[in-house]
Amino acid sequence: MKKIFFLFSLILLISCNQKNKIAVDSILTNATIYTVNKDFGKASAMAIDKGKIVAVGSNDEISEAYESENTIDAKGKFVYPGLYDAHCHFYSYGLSLQEVDLRGTKSMAEVIDKIKKFQKEKNPKFIVGNGWDQNDWDTKKFPTKADLDRDFPDFPVVLNRIDGHAIIVNSVVLKLAGITKDTKAVGGQIEIENGEPTGILIDNPMELVFKVIPKPSRKTQIAAILDAEKVMFDYGLTTVSDAGLDPDIINLMDSLQKAKALKINIYAMVTANQKNIDLYLKKGIYKTDNLNVCSFKMYGDGALGSRGACLHRPYSDSPKQYGALLSSISDLKSIAQQIANSPFQLNTHAIGDSANTVILKIYKEVLTGKKDRRWKIEHAQVIQESDFDYFKLGIIPSVQPTHATSDMYWAGERLGKERLKNAYAYKKLLQKAGVIALGTDFPIEEVNPMLTFHAAVARKDSKNFPKGGFQMENALTREETLKGMTIWAAYSNFEEKEKGSLEVGKWADFVLFDQDIMNVDENQIVKLKPTQVFLKGVKVK
Repeated sequence: MKKIFFLFSLILLISCNQKNKIAVDSILTNATIYTVNKDFGKASAMAIDKGKIVAVGSNDEISEAYESENTIDAKGKFVYPGLYDAHCHFYSYGLSLQEVDLRGTKSMAEVIDKIKKFQKEKNPKFIVGNGWDQNDWDTKKFPTKADLDRDFPDFPVVLNRIDGHAIIVNSVVLKLAGITKDTKAVGGQIEIENGEPTGILIDNPMELVFKVIPKPSRKTQIAAILDAEKVMFDYGLTTVSDAGLDPDIINLMDSLQKAKALKINIYAMVTANQKNIDLYLKKGIYKTDNLNVCSFKMYGDGALGSRGACLHRPYSDSPKQYGALLSSISDLKSIAQQIANSPFQLNTHAIGDSANTVILKIYKEVLTGKKDRRWKIEHAQVIQESDFDYFKLGIIPSVQPTHATSDMYWAGERLGKERLKNAYAYKKLLQKAGVIALGTDFPIEEVNPMLTFHAAVARKDSKNFPKGGFQMENALTREETLKGMTIWAAYSNFEEKEKGSLEVGKWADFVLFDQDIMNVDENQIVKLKPTQVFLKGVKVK
């Protein structure tokens, strides 16, 4: 009788304990979890319910308090918050997948071969290509329309340079766009030689060409967005900050998300033209669980590779060129003032030291007396010594570490030894600002966030060049780099209360790796890819 009573009591006790457990959608166990909380603490298990983290702790702590029909056994893998790309061109990247990919080409002849192959396979009515970089060629001069006219005398061809700030077009396109030697170029350049356009256009004049390129169909736009998402998940990116979108594409993304066709989190920067500013200042900030429209993207200058970045002193390798602002200082200030008077953020492209000076001074002036605005300088690539202190004012540097390792081969030629010291100065920017947001600027650079991690920490490219790293005084630690790709990027988007770390109450966006990016040999970092990716607790890879 005593035995029966004892068994009954034991069963009752077990039953009560089981009833006291909280049922959740899923439990992750047997992991090394980098929470990226304020203590940069670790855990081994998480409980997830309704897409959010409800508990983080040891295996025992989670198993004793929670139960689930879906247990994810990490089997010792390493878990990090879902990765951010703090500055990219998600939609443009998707479109580029529908066009000619010229990245990595080593000559104009290779460019021509790729165009011919694309033309044969796709039979397009208008050829658009992306990603050429004359700095990677043996002959490092810009191509001309003659290079295209020989093979495409009657077919329109537009090729975007890798930085998105220069294009080469053939004679057919120049005619379609009405561009002649007399066409005025404001905020950029129409290159002229022997009294005729060469086919090279830099910055603002490119818009004349873009107007004659047929607009992609809705079907193509949707394919671009969904194709891009697949690549993001493959690399462990769960949030992308798309740097410059028009309302039509933002609305399309929103509709795809609402239809459950698009899952990725998007922080959409609205292109800061007056029409868009008027529209969104009237609409106000728009936010859903997957879409955040709370900022505008303004353009200060061009790019260093095409000598469009605006410098205080002439380019070292072209003494007559300074680059250029893309708008007058008064226009830039007018836009900034309108946005300062609203709740929206302003994120401004500034690469050259002169452009950075102009934008930083404008920020300081229009934000005086306004707290916690988190306005960003996108790129912050070349800064003069006296301007670094502006970043103490709550201005956030949003930078792309692979720009340093891509540009290091020729940046010294453009800038000279002295200016180069304060270029790609990520550690110095972090020390002033207290946070730094890290991205890639893809499709200008590769999507792979491990290239970002490696470039920030090792200051080397994917071939592990140079030995000893490029300007190592500005390398970031691994902890700083992971924060820049998670919690600091989230903070820069006003999203740190919902994403960016693995803490109770936040979305369960996380990635699993076989090896620990915080400790693996730096030469192995670029080879790593996540084995699993979860968005709001749901596996997407």
